[in-house]
Amino acid sequence: MQTLSKDPFNLLITGVGGQGNVRMAEIIGDALQQQGYLITIGDTLGGAQRGGSVASHIRISRETQYGPYIPEGHADIILGMEPLETLRMLAKYGRPDVKTITGIRPISSVDIFGRRANYPDLETVMAKIREMSGQIWIIDAVEEAFKLGNPVYANMILVGALIGTCLLPLNLKSLEPVIRETLGKEFAINKKVLGKGIELAQK
Repeated sequence: MQTLSKDPFNLLITGVGGQGNVRMAEIIGDALQQQGYLITIGDTLGGAQRGGSVASHIRISRETQYGPYIPEGHADIILGMEPLETLRMLAKYGRPDVKTITGIRPISSVDIFGRRANYPDLETVMAKIREMSGQIWIIDAVEEAFKLGNPVYANMILVGALIGTCLLPLNLKSLEPVIRETLGKEFAINKKVLGKGIELAQK
């Protein structure tokens, strides 16, 4: 498996409420802890309700238990489940060499549902994400989840894509005990979903 390219290594997962990114952070954090890393996770919940902006900060180290929140401009990876949220986090936490993994399906936030804002043109959003990323993986996680039978698998496809980039010291085998413990009888399908995400990232 890959070793960390720096210490601490900062991963930020972002989306809107209801997409499951807090669970994603827990799974990744637990798997890294089992590999001997010190992990701190800090969640920012925005409006806190379903549809509000949600970000999970994961700080990874061999040596030190760092504070829970990534300093602005210091994210090493941004994993975005929703394009506009990806762009927002890139603007605040990104840097020229940040690695970005993003879904491409817009999900309107509570502000947009409440007509306090309009969703910007998706092509413009994606172009800006590319411009602000040192390296990027664009994954239509929702479409791939539908192919596997359920759109709720989109978050695990993106976890698989993260593993498939080889940017973290994790692989499918190292995730299996965590998936088995947290998802129980859904283990087999989620293992398949993770494998699909790994495959998509490595195409």
